[in-house]
Amino acid sequence: MNFALSSSERGGGIVAVEVAGEVDIYTAPQLRQTLQVAIAGGTHALLVDLARATFMDSTALGVLLGALKRLRPEGGELAIACSEPSLRKIFEVTNLDSVFAIFDSAEAALAYLRELSHGHGAPREDGSSPPGA
Repeated sequence: MNFALSSSERGGGIVAVEVAGEVDIYTAPQLRQTLQVAIAGGTHALLVDLARATFMDSTALGVLLGALKRLRPEGGELAIACSEPSLRKIFEVTNLDSVFAIFDSAEAALAYLRELSHGHGAPREDGSSPPGA
């Protein structure tokens, strides 16, 4: 599968970035650029939807961490939608599942970001609090 990105405004300052294909050392710069443009445009909440992603390497994780580090000092958040077990395993093995708010669906991640934008800490799907909440 070829790499593809799309982004859309979801209201309330939330931008969703949908990722398809492989995010690796060759394609991660495109993801970085898309996230940076959203942040520079004033978004306080990013949803990264990995539903159609097939592979991620450490470069991709670095891009996601960089975006989160730019958002959090301003009270922002980045939520990840990822139901693929092999991709979720990457977050678990690196212990980044304790850093990112990760959800099984884009809808759940979007609901979390909307709840945060209203000033309330939303619980994760498993009932635990997300990082930083």
